[in-house]
Amino acid sequence: MPELVFFSGTMDCGKSTLALQIEHNRTARGLQGLIFTRDDRAGEGKLSSRLGLVTDAVEAGPGLDLYGYVVEQLSRGGKVDYVIVDEAQFLLSEQIDQLARIVDDLNLDVFAFGITTDFRTKLFPGSRRLVELADRVETLQVEAMCWCGARATHNARTLGGEMVVEGEQVVVGDVARSAAEVGYEVLCRRHHRRRMTSAASRAGTLSPDVLPVSSA
Repeated sequence: MPELVFFSGTMDCGKSTLALQIEHNRTARGLQGLIFTRDDRAGEGKLSSRLGLVTDAVEAGPGLDLYGYVVEQLSRGGKVDYVIVDEAQFLLSEQIDQLARIVDDLNLDVFAFGITTDFRTKLFPGSRRLVELADRVETLQVEAMCWCGARATHNARTLGGEMVVEGEQVVVGDVARSAAEVGYEVLCRRHHRRRMTSAASRAGTLSPDVLPVSSA
């Protein structure tokens, strides 16, 4: 039976690489898919990985009906065997409903890839709806690592190397941005709570929420 599968993880854990691998494997077997993405680091209408791989995709802006787009392709005689959606956390909740309808009404597999929570540890609306509707939720097995060596579980937004916890939910950036730009870093829960980025650790600073140690 066709499925809606949500592959989730932190930034820098290989989600886009796996999406491209799934596309490659199915293309090699004569299948043809549709790829949607939103706000990719490589620009509009692109699906890219940090390994340097990139392919064309359909930009899934807030006004795009994903189900209607697939139906239109099929009605024009196009071949669609599966659907891949990268950066699915940025989709609207109703667009996730449209992905479920693609599975149920058109009998197509849908593979969605995205991070679950934002830099404030709050669920993205698209990710929340995927968790509610997906037939399967798969956690990526390639674990990103915090600067301390522990498993990274949280996404942090940085500005000038310092972690920020306020601002718009969606600001396009990447883990490879320079310290002077808006960027992102993956951290373990402990260091996310303490706002301890790799830059802060090198400077030897601690967050104010660290409890003082009594000398008594």
